Amino acid sequence: MSEELNRLSAGDAAARIAAGQATSAALVSDCFDRIAEREERIGAWQYLDRDAALAEARARDAAAARGPLHGIPVAVKDLIDTADMPTTYGSPIYADHRPAKDAACVSAVRAAGGVVLGKTVTTEFATFKPGKTANPRNPQHTPGGSSSGSAAAVADWMAPLAFGTQTAGSVIRPAAFCGIVGYKASHGLHDIRGIKLLSETLDTLGFFARSVEDVSLFASAIGGRPRPDLALDRPPRIGLCRTPQWAAALQPTRLLIEGVAKQLAAAGAEMLQGELPLDFSPLVEAQVDIMGYEAARNLATERRKHSDLLSPALQKLLETGAACPKARYRDARFIAQHCRDMLDDVMGKCDVLLAPAAPAEAPKGLEATGDPVFNRMWTLLHTPCLTLPAGTGPMGLPLGVQLIARIGDDERLLRVANWVETRLAGSR
Repeated sequence: MSEELNRLSAGDAAARIAAGQATSAALVSDCFDRIAEREERIGAWQYLDRDAALAEARARDAAAARGPLHGIPVAVKDLIDTADMPTTYGSPIYADHRPAKDAACVSAVRAAGGVVLGKTVTTEFATFKPGKTANPRNPQHTPGGSSSGSAAAVADWMAPLAFGTQTAGSVIRPAAFCGIVGYKASHGLHDIRGIKLLSETLDTLGFFARSVEDVSLFASAIGGRPRPDLALDRPPRIGLCRTPQWAAALQPTRLLIEGVAKQLAAAGAEMLQGELPLDFSPLVEAQVDIMGYEAARNLATERRKHSDLLSPALQKLLETGAACPKARYRDARFIAQHCRDMLDDVMGKCDVLLAPAAPAEAPKGLEATGDPVFNRMWTLLHTPCLTLPAGTGPMGLPLGVQLIARIGDDERLLRVANWVETRLAGSR
């Protein structure tokens, strides 16, 4: 049986293509073969054009290497504009929408030599109404959202890399549910022009892969920066942070977090207590207020002209946001900035904090995408976050842990995550 190139890491595939040991066309073909085998069951994709993707791959094979993603397939969340593919934002309002140009991150993929494989399913305007996607680990369970299709496609070997976005928990939670690596960059680190705006205070580009090395390769290529050296010069200092939402974690998640902390300490990490002051307690509520307030204004045209095409859940979110007093919104923003200003002192000696990625395994059913309660605070704080698969729960589905670094300290987050991933790999 011939090797399935779609199961290679992005880094390995790029190295083989550069060495002439594989072609982009063969890699893309294997990805499409996997999609043909599994898509009816998983439903990860909103739009696919095999012929166009293969033509792009062959063009890469015939040309000199453009950049670090040369010939590598990338899946693009359907919240992100593509000039050569429809972009629906998960809504029937935009069923026939063809953007005039690529989003900045898609342009960066092409400039780095990547091949856009297709568009993955998003929830409605990256909010809460799910699309058709099921969790590849168990299709009776949600893959999470809003980056549902991207997480499922990477987890199911359909694509090595995929874009997500996060406004509440739309990268970290689906990565945890699907058992892959999800990375939400520091807010503002990556250009989000051409991504449908929900909340200017919160919207952040995210990345899915099956390893920290691949996430690092992907993010550095998109950011136009050299790929960082992931080696640490000393064992990391990690703060165990149960967060004010600890009561929302089910027992398997609590045991996982505490067990991982002990395992990392035994591997040489300096484990500290990542205690958060009472000032941080209102952050989840503040995130809800800011998200609703800004979404109501950014989706005002859709609400005014096409309210009949919005789901009841989104209508309720927009009504609540529109009714939010401006003073409440300002207070929420003040709380957020106050806590951002405190964050460096709060983290103290810690390189990163260790916290839950989600309350539990992916819930059963496809009617909802799970609770982002363990993600809202960090998204509002603008910190970089990354989730790693770290075990399984009682239903046999993945459980993830979340690592959080200081704002702008993305490279340190990736280095520590790589160290942690290596130590956890033997226990999964």
